[in-house]
Amino acid sequence: MKKLFLTLLALSLAACAGPGSDPVGGNRNNNTGKMSGNSNSMNANSNMNAGGDGNPMVGGAAMFKTKDIIDNAVNSKDHTTLVAAVKAAGLVDTLKGAGPFTVFAPVNAAFEKLPAGTVDGLLKPESKAALTTILTYHVVPGKQDAATIAKAIEDGKGKATFKTVAGGTLTASMEGASVVLTDEKGGKSKVTTADVIQSNGVIHVIDSVLMPK
Repeated sequence: MKKLFLTLLALSLAACAGPGSDPVGGNRNNNTGKMSGNSNSMNANSNMNAGGDGNPMVGGAAMFKTKDIIDNAVNSKDHTTLVAAVKAAGLVDTLKGAGPFTVFAPVNAAFEKLPAGTVDGLLKPESKAALTTILTYHVVPGKQDAATIAKAIEDGKGKATFKTVAGGTLTASMEGASVVLTDEKGGKSKVTTADVIQSNGVIHVIDSVLMPK
């Protein structure tokens, strides 16, 4: 009789608690769910910046350290205008060279900020010289990674000047945690993704087109 009573009591308690409930296990599962959610969130953020092999993601494509600037750039959906411009200017072979080069690469939206018709005009054969000057103004000789640029800014007490392949200069400074480039016309462009390492240099993604004098 006592055994039957205990069995009924156990069944009654289980029914009150609800199926699958466990005061300790339930909390543990909830906490695990929260931890898993945070972990997934962190992984998602990581995947925005790096591919499965640790390669940074730009324009939805992994940028491989073993590939050169051109071979990586052609895979970025955010740099189709830049790639078209590089081809029109005949700079493909140059940027596939040994380098090393530092390229400040404007995204498509950066070109869209220019006055209407500017890009179409620059892509015409008769504008090749002007286009080449603008594009090479975005290239600095050597490998200027984020640490090098930051140190130059610090050493320059807030500003650092870099000479471009076009012959003009770019001035780098900090705005909060971001590196900002000022061109010779006073325009500013922020580095949105830094240190995309290439086999022949480094790319820093920027949000505006830089213009020489």
